[in-house]
Amino acid sequence: MEELKYTHAKGFEPVYSKESRVLILGSFPSVKSRKIDFYYGNPQNRFWRTVCGFFEESVPETTAGKIEFLHRHRIALWDVITECDIVGSSDASITNEKIADVPAVLRASNIDKILCNGNKSYELLIKYFPSLSEKVVKLPSTSPANPRFSSAVWEEALGALE
Repeated sequence: MEELKYTHAKGFEPVYSKESRVLILGSFPSVKSRKIDFYYGNPQNRFWRTVCGFFEESVPETTAGKIEFLHRHRIALWDVITECDIVGSSDASITNEKIADVPAVLRASNIDKILCNGNKSYELLIKYFPSLSEKVVKLPSTSPANPRFSSAVWEEALGALE
């Protein structure tokens, strides 16, 4: 039996401003995201196509362009895990996780809704911050590994913010 190869990895700083109205919260960056040092770096991940498509915009080609897009639409972006031991990109393998200080970002912004990108982010957010449950919507993961992804569910959640 092959031994699992855990890597200790760190996530990214949150992207937000005081004008942010919604926080999209993932679980932890994939290997491809960690390689390019920014969120949703796997071209097969549906995140950028879905969110930019909702606003009828093309996906920005650069990290700076993506950050500008997020700020313009008052979207904050972060992961619930800031550091962990992980095998590849597998959420199921995560151990020794450090949890993001989500309430600090909420205090520093106008966020009143949290959209969780997948089960892991939702489960951990509710586990560590149960008082935020009224603000949270669990959405299907945009990961290419999720066969049950629905852009319609994402569009409905994003539409409720307008």
